Amino acid sequence: MTTYSPLIGLPDPETRPEFYRGTAVKRAIAWVLDVTLIAILAVLVLPFTAFTGLFFFPMLMLVLGFVYRWLTLSGGSATWGMRLMGIEIRDRTGERLDSQTALLHTAGYTVSVLAAPAQLISAILMLVTPRGQGLTDMILGTAAMNRPLLRR
Repeated sequence: MTTYSPLIGLPDPETRPEFYRGTAVKRAIAWVLDVTLIAILAVLVLPFTAFTGLFFFPMLMLVLGFVYRWLTLSGGSATWGMRLMGIEIRDRTGERLDSQTALLHTAGYTVSVLAAPAQLISAILMLVTPRGQGLTDMILGTAAMNRPLLRR
């Protein structure tokens, strides 16, 4: 009897654990790098807002972060922080994210940032699930994997 797996293109974490080894820690470090870069970008944008951006700086960072994550995930299936850490987000078929899936992944991340319990649940899921998937990953069927192992 064959069972259907909605994540058919992703490597099995039991038989191929090297694809997922250390990804939760790498994602955390990548997140810190990305937030730092987004903060720098937001500071650079401030003069173009006549410094009124100081009054809504968290919103400015949220908007810039959204655009940054969507563009970088669309362009290479990884943010610059993820690229430095050697990981990529792959879809349920094992392919790089297309623009629409990158948009949905970014939207899911943004919602979880705005709702602290969702962000906490996502972080816990990354630590305890076999593929290291966060809440958005589980909903979309995506997973972060070690990039060097994905070269074909």
